[in-house]
Amino acid sequence: MTSSSTFDICVLPGDGIGVEVIAATLPLLERVAQGAPFSFRFGEHPAGAQHFRASGEALPRDTLEAARRADAILFGAMGWPEIRYADGTEIAPQLDLRVELDLYAGVRPARAIPGVRLPLADPRAKDIDLVVVRESTEGLFASRGKGVIEGDREARDTMVITRRGSERVHDFAFKLAQQRQQRGRPGIVTCVDKANVFVSMAFFRKIFDERAAAFPDIEARHHYIDATALDLVRKPWTFDVLVTENMFGDILSDQTAALVGGMGMAPSADVGDRHGLFQPCHGSAPDIAGQGKANPTATILSAALMLDWLADRHAMPPLAAAARRIEAAVDAVFASRRIVPYEFGGHDGTAAIAAAIASNL
Repeated sequence: MTSSSTFDICVLPGDGIGVEVIAATLPLLERVAQGAPFSFRFGEHPAGAQHFRASGEALPRDTLEAARRADAILFGAMGWPEIRYADGTEIAPQLDLRVELDLYAGVRPARAIPGVRLPLADPRAKDIDLVVVRESTEGLFASRGKGVIEGDREARDTMVITRRGSERVHDFAFKLAQQRQQRGRPGIVTCVDKANVFVSMAFFRKIFDERAAAFPDIEARHHYIDATALDLVRKPWTFDVLVTENMFGDILSDQTAALVGGMGMAPSADVGDRHGLFQPCHGSAPDIAGQGKANPTATILSAALMLDWLADRHAMPPLAAAARRIEAAVDAVFASRRIVPYEFGGHDGTAAIAAAIASNL
């Protein structure tokens, strides 16, 4: 941050609807900065599948360096099904950024928004307010680009769980639960693993129990991954913060997004000790790209997460207040039931949703 309280935001729109939802979100950030003791300077940079097809680079060096220098990174969506590396894997600069910037905590909130139709009929579903925290630098994803195929007979990927990686993500989850407890949440962290089968998961749980001792004000629980998937359907309102391995977190965060209306409503953050990247959980959606149908809510809520992170990092409460303004505006729009995105059977697209949220700021 500069002395004038101007924050440099590295903007990576990427591919498909990523470009559209980012374009809908930046004006809202400019609006909450009006008259505030902070401002933003946005710098847009290329990366993604389409850039790879045009240039041979998915994440240019200049873009990576801009991300390193920035106060925060606002990310759209990257990838395109038919554009792939020679080994058949998709273009995913977001994974490269997690490794390069050591973004070890993948934060995936799921909160029921008033007025949004939920898949669970139980009236308690309106109380869903949880966060999946996935360790984002190791686990099964540590094998990305390192898998082994032996003679077309066998393929092998390796799970990697380290003490350092586990300690810091567990500490992050407990501190997050403390912050949420101040806002009225119960203060519970659930370790999600498969410790009854895999020694790596037993190690992950062991370290969780060690770190729990440093947070006596937070309740520590255990849950196997399969039972967690079951209970996220049976009684998701009983969860607060869940901390888990990379692949398990990847799967559970999509499941929790479905519980609150789908990927268009699901924000996320990838956070390290020095850097933070904020993006919607959804992908580039080639089937609707360029049609103005994309729901920008997940990106707008991701921008609110960015404001919260900057507020905490720079001790600036007005940024956190701006985040609450954005969340309240989103809630007001959907509670009114006058805006219905395409994925809910309505006819309100990117521009209409963004305009409605702006009018409630």
